[in-house]
Amino acid sequence: MSSQLQTRLVNHLDEPKSYIVYMLNDDYTTWDFCLRIICDVFHKTLEEADTITHEIHTKGRGFCGIYVFEIAETKAHTVQHQARNEGFPMKCAIEEK
Repeated sequence: MSSQLQTRLVNHLDEPKSYIVYMLNDDYTTWDFCLRIICDVFHKTLEEADTITHEIHTKGRGFCGIYVFEIAETKAHTVQHQARNEGFPMKCAIEEK
């Protein structure tokens, strides 16, 4: 096997899959909680968080970011854990990109 082919193969295998994190709509979670958690967990500006929250409430889910699986899973878990601590049923979904 040529070294060029080996290099391309190694580079291809080293790229992790990407996953999209969405926050899902429900009838109980407040707009303010959504804004705060999007800013805190996904490091979005207040304006970006407001746009995402609007998506959540009008389209059923809001795009929060694209991450490798472990980070996506951690962010989704963090959102859901914080929501439960504050009495909200907020859920997240993770989809492979």
